[in-house]
Amino acid sequence: MKSIKHGLAALWAIGMLLASASAQEPSDHGTLITGARIFNGLDPDLIEGQDVLVRDGMIAEIGADLTPPDGARVIDAAGRTMIPGLTDVHWHMTMAEVPQSTLLTGDVYEIAARAVPTAERTLMRGFTTVRDIGGNSFSIKKLIDAGVILGPRMLVAGAPLSQTGGHYDYRLPHEVPADSTLDYWGRTGFFVIGDGVPEVRKRARELFRMGASQIKIAAGGGVASIFDPLDVRQYSPEEMKAIVDVADSYNSYVAAHVITDEAVRMAVEAGIKTIEHGMLVGRETLELMKEKGVWLSTQPLLDDEDRMVFPTQESTNKWLEATAGTEKVYPLAKEIGVKIAFGTDAIMDPEMAEKQGKFLAKLSRWFTPYEALKMATSGNAELMEMAGPRHPYKKGPLGQITVGAYADLILVDGNPLKDLDLVADPHANFDLIMKDGVIYKNEVEG
Repeated sequence: MKSIKHGLAALWAIGMLLASASAQEPSDHGTLITGARIFNGLDPDLIEGQDVLVRDGMIAEIGADLTPPDGARVIDAAGRTMIPGLTDVHWHMTMAEVPQSTLLTGDVYEIAARAVPTAERTLMRGFTTVRDIGGNSFSIKKLIDAGVILGPRMLVAGAPLSQTGGHYDYRLPHEVPADSTLDYWGRTGFFVIGDGVPEVRKRARELFRMGASQIKIAAGGGVASIFDPLDVRQYSPEEMKAIVDVADSYNSYVAAHVITDEAVRMAVEAGIKTIEHGMLVGRETLELMKEKGVWLSTQPLLDDEDRMVFPTQESTNKWLEATAGTEKVYPLAKEIGVKIAFGTDAIMDPEMAEKQGKFLAKLSRWFTPYEALKMATSGNAELMEMAGPRHPYKKGPLGQITVGAYADLILVDGNPLKDLDLVADPHANFDLIMKDGVIYKNEVEG
């Protein structure tokens, strides 16, 4: 037991050393970034020649020719474009880089170990906040917030909730029939199966007890999963309404994995507030979503050079069917005026996760650079505010550069409001990355 304690202490110390070595802590007197062109996350035009003073992790002052406080660190942006830290509202920290085989042969320790470098890589791509929308990521979030490991802010949903035979039923064929829906992944809080109103109420309450900011359910079939065809509706209206009622009681909301029009409509009518994917939604359902204030949290997933690769032809066929709707749903939702969020759903593929910024750049097929950048900053932040008191970051706004907002800032070598492709290669084009006033990347003199 003593050796285990010593080993854990050593791992903790190494984590703290790596975190401190990779970050530049702010001066006690603040950090002043001068001479920036600011996209504030809200307005379409750059604000030229501005200085930004950061203190205690927050934006304290914005203006031209600010006088640096005594002892403040001063960084000359030299005309670079400053944008808010980027956000991704459909992210899976514990699954983004984990091979699907791990869900069959691995365990939660392997998943957690793989998630630690994933978290740092996410931050170093300029994504300073993510809504983690499925997986047991509570400890990852806790350790990031404590400064033990590096990573973005996280609004964690915890285990996605699925019916028997639903999108998150990852039991092996020989495990069904079963006398309990709590398989290994259920017992470890990674995926949870629940059936019937009393049980789904209990599972939803357990998730909020664990610290969920919002709840995620499967309301329809999926692509990567094996046992649920794309066309099936999952959960009855009564079950969904029960989960929504629990979320309402916690002053939060429910997000639903769902793709097809009929299943989306049923979810919306049950009170779901964000539709995750929804590529096959039609006009009438989108109009209903607008009427009820429901967000379309879809992703720019296409059958292109960045397509997901699946081990079965069945999943490949489902991918082709779903992504055929991507080109249609974006312009239709934009025309109708549905609120649209940006996320990537990078899953089980390190190469796909590394293309997080490239997926943001793909929005240029349907949106102006301003529309895309606003979506990935203040727009996503608005969606995340639906978590209400369950939102863990309450000091100020996210996704904008305004006085009183969190100091999550990026200096871009170029103007992404003119060339959105700059965000596709953050390693080359992001010269400074700051989260909470701490600098994690600095290739700017000063």
